[in-house]
Amino acid sequence: MNKQELIDAVASTTGEAIDAILEDVTAAVTRGETVQLIGFGSFSTGARAERTGRNPSTGETITIPAAKTVKFTAGKGFKDAVDAA
Repeated sequence: MNKQELIDAVASTTGEAIDAILEDVTAAVTRGETVQLIGFGSFSTGARAERTGRNPSTGETITIPAAKTVKFTAGKGFKDAVDAA
């Protein structure tokens, strides 16, 4: 195995780990749990109430149904890093 082959092997394994993390975060938030990554932020569910809107092409009033949403709240470390940049 040369250096490039080693880099490719590590990159493919890292990609699998990231996929697994994203799947676990998605599953937890889908169950209604909050996922907190200290220093980065937290993912949770929210609720958006039914509301009235307008069709932009016709101007007609429409009802937008209620929906569940995903919320992300940035952590202090993340906010501080962005602010310092």
